[in-house]
Amino acid sequence: MAELGEIKSPRTQRMPREARRRQLLQAAHQVFVAHGYHGASMDEIAEVALVSKPVLYQHFPGKRELYLALLDSHLADFTKMLDDAIASTDDNRQRVFETINTYYQYIKRESQAYRLIFESDVLSDPLISARIEEFNNALAVSISKVVVKDTDLNEDEGLLIGRALAGLSQVSARYWATSDEPVDQETAVDLISRLAWRGISRFPKEN
Repeated sequence: MAELGEIKSPRTQRMPREARRRQLLQAAHQVFVAHGYHGASMDEIAEVALVSKPVLYQHFPGKRELYLALLDSHLADFTKMLDDAIASTDDNRQRVFETINTYYQYIKRESQAYRLIFESDVLSDPLISARIEEFNNALAVSISKVVVKDTDLNEDEGLLIGRALAGLSQVSARYWATSDEPVDQETAVDLISRLAWRGISRFPKEN
């Protein structure tokens, strides 16, 4: 058995590159949530991750690159959840419900990640705003494909509907999550999904 003095501390322990990257992103998430982008420092992120600054810089050349990597990770997770919701059923009314419900679930369960994505203090940064736009557009495109398939609307019209539904989900979920006396989640999702469905169902495909 190794002596206690021979055990490597977390600061010096070698880890596989991907495991180390996940560790650094988790530490960055913690610091960015606590202090915002401008208030966070690479020194504190390295300290929270229990690594030296050279180790941190081996993976991320700067705070901006680290923030972008964290943002990409959160957006990828959220995108997968929404894609799974859209693909979960062929019933379009249920599909609307599941998509909106996913927004509400994410903002409730992953509120810190949601704030980093949509309420960051650096949303004016061109690279960061481009990432958010790419996410919003991808969701709108996913929705529009279903709309165009099942209605007589063209692609541009379907994309506009997709943007509207995505915006409705985001704005209503953010309001619901920050309300002092929120409607319960099931009721809120039912209300918003019925509102959305009554609009979309006005465009049936003509035989």
